[in-house]
Amino acid sequence: MKKLRLFFRLSWETVPAYILLLILHTVLTGVQVVLNVVLPKFLVDELAGDCNLQRLLFFGGLVVGANLLFGWLGRFMKRCMDVQNPYVSQKMEQLLGEKIMRLPYIRLEDPYYLDLKERASFAILNQEAILNTITGLAELLQKGSTLVGLSFIMLTLSPVLVAALLLLVGIMLLLQKRLSVHMKKIHEMILPLNRRYGYYVNQVFQDKMQKDIRLYGMADMLGERVDWYNRHMTNTFDRFRRREGFYMGLYGVVNDLQAAISYGYVGLRVITDWFGGRIGLGAFTMYVNAAVQFSANITQFGQCVIRLRQLLGYLDPFVELMNLPDEQNTLEGVEFMGPVEQIVFENVDFTYPGSEKKVLEGVSFSVAQGEKIAVVGLNGAGKTTLIKLLCRLYEPQGGRILVNGRDILEYDYQSYLRQLAAVFQDYCLFDFSIEENISCREAGQDREAVEKLIAQVGLSDKIKELPQGICTLLGKAYDENGTELSGGQRQKVAIARALYKDASLIILDEPTSALDPLAEAEIYENFNDLAGGKTAIYISHRMSSSVFCDKVLVIDQGRVADFAPHGELMKKAGSLYQRMFEAQAGNYM
Repeated sequence: MKKLRLFFRLSWETVPAYILLLILHTVLTGVQVVLNVVLPKFLVDELAGDCNLQRLLFFGGLVVGANLLFGWLGRFMKRCMDVQNPYVSQKMEQLLGEKIMRLPYIRLEDPYYLDLKERASFAILNQEAILNTITGLAELLQKGSTLVGLSFIMLTLSPVLVAALLLLVGIMLLLQKRLSVHMKKIHEMILPLNRRYGYYVNQVFQDKMQKDIRLYGMADMLGERVDWYNRHMTNTFDRFRRREGFYMGLYGVVNDLQAAISYGYVGLRVITDWFGGRIGLGAFTMYVNAAVQFSANITQFGQCVIRLRQLLGYLDPFVELMNLPDEQNTLEGVEFMGPVEQIVFENVDFTYPGSEKKVLEGVSFSVAQGEKIAVVGLNGAGKTTLIKLLCRLYEPQGGRILVNGRDILEYDYQSYLRQLAAVFQDYCLFDFSIEENISCREAGQDREAVEKLIAQVGLSDKIKELPQGICTLLGKAYDENGTELSGGQRQKVAIARALYKDASLIILDEPTSALDPLAEAEIYENFNDLAGGKTAIYISHRMSSSVFCDKVLVIDQGRVADFAPHGELMKKAGSLYQRMFEAQAGNYM
């Protein structure tokens, strides 16, 4: 019930009009079923009795009119719901996407939560579990309201008949439950296979994969892998279908027995008085219809309960994900007024989830306002992790990080982030216009500032070549007139975006990895002008960046090995920094 309440609350908050329409449609459908059981009794009684034309026309018109009215209303509302169904699915998908964006970043790099996200997405996108649950709830309501009306009718005939039908319904529900349990087991077996199957199939449709697939002759291997998973899933489903056929056969036998008992009992009440007073043909029609509808609806009611339990089981990952605390709700605090005047790391430790090895251990250093700091070290030394901690994507597990004398975890999250701009190695550009990618706002709101930054990062010549200038869309996925920028040009757009934010701290993680040496030199030579008086932190494998910085922070296996200007570090014979710098300089020579 807890999961059901959460799900209903989310649905109501997301699509209230659709839920109201669904409820109204289900109630009207239930009323129509009851009326079709009761109204024909009066028409048959009149036909078997006086055959008064006026009353025949009245009752006949009432039956036809009620069905026309309820039928029209039902079809009209169903049509409205059919139109809304894709919208509901998209809104729920949007709800999941918004939730993922509100989660603490560390969860998005934790294998458990990555798998949880995949399972939640699979339930929504592949199985349409949310839409099916909403319609299932509506159907449950409709069957329940119909059963209330039919129960009153059936009890006036024979409580014993009702008890007998309930017993048979119980057997049918037991068969349904056994089938449902088996189906859930099959689903749990299929889900991991389906994710892998989907992965290999999707590789074929990824345009960026086609070069490697062709160059290394991987088409046959991918095809064989897809075929193996396909056959494995087919065999699994074959076992399920065999079991399903067995249960559905038994189900059909019990269902036919139910109908035979209903017709037989009501028929005997017409021609004998063995089980009570005889009933007329009109009552016979009503009770037969009531018995058949009662059996069908109570069976379907039970099926709805079982199916809902099954769907809620599929939605367990979605419910668990939606119950996770939001990052914004847990990161309120003192408003950070800025600018960043001082950064201090005090004995900071950090270990990634699921790992026992510390990535950072006892890291301590300080940065003054306006300083340009280069962070260097071997691969895996912990350089990027250090920056992610400063950006509050992770939290230290030991020690603390102070900005302007206060622990950064005490600041309001959003106000703190306003003073930070970062370009990571895996930065992302969107299929928006170049202007929108830089400003992160609707086009035209600050075009002059964007154009100035484009000139500063060295993209003016490229932009002038484009027919629509900075209004040109990136990529051709949604616009054939879009442009495909080179890796270096895309990186310049990302750097321009970081500078546009006008934050007091700029962080560049491998900012020139996709640039050629000349473009790299241009960026570094102009860096002081670009950053102005802002505090800046560089991470780079190209040691030439260190020369342009005030100090160099050397990280070695998660610890601070050195922190001093380039000139001082080069005087330390045999130090890690000197060896790295000279080795790279030798390669350039």
